[in-house]
Amino acid sequence: MTTTTEQSPLVHTNQVLPLAGKKGLVTGVANDKSIAFAVAKAIRELGGEIALTYQNDKTAKYTQPLAEALGAKLFLKLDVTEEGSLESVIEKCGAEFGEIDFAIHSMAFCNADDLHGRVIDTTEAGFDAAMNVSCHSFLRMAKALEPLMAHGGSLITMSYLGAERVVRNYGVMGIIKAALESSVRYMAYDLGPKGIRVFAVSPGPIMTRAASGIANFNTLLENDAEKAPLGRTVTIDEVGALTAFLCTAGSSGMTGQTIYVDAGAHIVA
Repeated sequence: MTTTTEQSPLVHTNQVLPLAGKKGLVTGVANDKSIAFAVAKAIRELGGEIALTYQNDKTAKYTQPLAEALGAKLFLKLDVTEEGSLESVIEKCGAEFGEIDFAIHSMAFCNADDLHGRVIDTTEAGFDAAMNVSCHSFLRMAKALEPLMAHGGSLITMSYLGAERVVRNYGVMGIIKAALESSVRYMAYDLGPKGIRVFAVSPGPIMTRAASGIANFNTLLENDAEKAPLGRTVTIDEVGALTAFLCTAGSSGMTGQTIYVDAGAHIVA
């Protein structure tokens, strides 16, 4: 008599997949067009097990079917503005998985006025909110995960070219992303002795729900496609594939970098 184990259609039966037996957390899935969803899908296709988060009950009805389709082991509420929410999620991940091998931080927030206005006009409250959600939450995530990464792992966040140079209508978010990329370097230094590697992935412009809040975003897409050496913008699947690779042993000699996946647009002035 034989038995079969039901598996997600996204996962192959080949047991030598690069992330077979690896477990981790993916945050920031908003819909099937979001970068975080593409990352989660790519990780599952490489054999990894995942926990997914949702921000509130309103978003849960859109993201729960995605979690089910991906075969997520956990589907948890995460609002980093609520005290203890992040730590509670990671505690539950630890209870389910034991050890954590990777975590994806794909969260950002900025008030519209601060995004499109002059940076010197940013309110203190607006700056603090953007920094807390978009940058400091990554530090908090690392601190909570450190005990669960006894054998090392990968911590990955999402950045953008606006961290390095002025991008119109990106405003104070560029400052926040610059702080985030600096955090990656310092975290890599602090956590390297424990085998924990830290990265920022910097995609080119992609039409996601978050990007829809940036004024004249279609123009930005067109300009990037025109100047990029590959003559186009990138897809969320390309970002997902790169991010999943950073969770594998193939990237074991890397840490502390901001890695661009933008069809080469960042090299052209």
